[in-house]
Amino acid sequence: MSSFDRPGEQPTKAGIVSDIPFGFNRPNDPDEPGGGSGKGGGNQPDNPFGQFGDPQQFADMLRQFADMMSAPQSSGPVNWDLAKNLARHAVAAEGDPSVGAVDRGAVEESMRLADLWLDDVTDFPSGVRTVAAWSRSEWIENTLPVWSQLCDPIAARAVESMGSIVPEEMQAMTGPLIGMVKQMGGMMVGQQTGQALGGLAREVIGSTDVGLPLGPAGTGALLPRNVAAFGEGLEIPDDQVRLYLAIREAAHHRLFEHVPWLRQHLLTAVEDFARGITVDVSKLEESLGEMDLSQPEKIQEALSGGALLQPEETPQQRAALARLETALALVEGWVATVTDAACAGRLPGADALSEAVRRRRATGGPAERTFATLVGLELRPRRLREAAALWEKLGEARDVSGRDAVWGHPDLLPSAEDLDDPDAFVRGDAGSDLDIDIAELTGEDDDDTPGDDPKA
Repeated sequence: MSSFDRPGEQPTKAGIVSDIPFGFNRPNDPDEPGGGSGKGGGNQPDNPFGQFGDPQQFADMLRQFADMMSAPQSSGPVNWDLAKNLARHAVAAEGDPSVGAVDRGAVEESMRLADLWLDDVTDFPSGVRTVAAWSRSEWIENTLPVWSQLCDPIAARAVESMGSIVPEEMQAMTGPLIGMVKQMGGMMVGQQTGQALGGLAREVIGSTDVGLPLGPAGTGALLPRNVAAFGEGLEIPDDQVRLYLAIREAAHHRLFEHVPWLRQHLLTAVEDFARGITVDVSKLEESLGEMDLSQPEKIQEALSGGALLQPEETPQQRAALARLETALALVEGWVATVTDAACAGRLPGADALSEAVRRRRATGGPAERTFATLVGLELRPRRLREAAALWEKLGEARDVSGRDAVWGHPDLLPSAEDLDDPDAFVRGDAGSDLDIDIAELTGEDDDDTPGDDPKA
């Protein structure tokens, strides 16, 4: 049994972990041996154990620390086994029942109808090969591999920086200690990640909440319990709420399934941005220098990614951020456009649901805030309205097929400047013919033999 599974843990908003991470006890606790004032108390100046209280308290701390260190180790910068266990404990604390047959059937029916409606508004065929109704724990299990891919690069920087605090001339002598410090860092990042994902699992609706494909390819998933929570206060029937969210989920999967380069394009954009993230070592040194082991919450705060990750203000970093924000806005704008088109004249509550989703995305929902905490980046599609307007105008001018053909190659996608003037992009004012560009970049000019110049 690890220190995280001990009796007496109490659920908190952040998750099921003790409010005293890693088993440290607060000094001067009257309920602990040697706590409070008086003889043997932790505040006695002649106490050789200082801030740790009496010898028994110190021994308990070491025992619980040993439990933590004996947990399975990860080869990467984050202890994902620890993160997963904490996240699952967090959702189990308030009850996480398995999805029943009725809810599962309702999700499957909604996804089936969503695909039928989407057939009328996009040339992309269905991207959903499997329909799933997940509990919160199942969402954690199924999205953890992508979270690992997104978070590991930044976590690696944070953990490596912990070892860089030791002067270079002393590192040879303190090699084992540095290794232990990095191991502790990975566990602490794992703890923070687990708490964050546990909180996020109570809010997400499906597998595409952050505009990235977090779940397995081809698996359209909704979380019935969270879908019901999303609809509270909207005064819209539950089946309409579920159907609208199923359409959004299915639209995302059509795009990611039939634009084969898009998934990696987005993940690479995140990685490009991550390469420009630095860890403020001076701030870390200052935090560690002021650290009081009797206040473990201060340790966690000092080592939290969000407090230490600082994007470099370089042209490359700004360009990477602009590319990522534009790509996210284009994905979300296209999904919003086809979802609204699919619902037009069919779903009475679609307008209210569309506005509720837009507000949630524009103000930074829980998914965006969690991602910002874990990776130092807000995945908020700041230009969602402009992107949706561009896709709508493109569809009006070029029909559905012409609109969706723009996804044929990354070089065809609108730029940030195009979002400023969507009419110019639709007209081709940039000096290129979009039809010729599409044919050349996607190889759709079937009349040309290999090697022929299509413009000859």
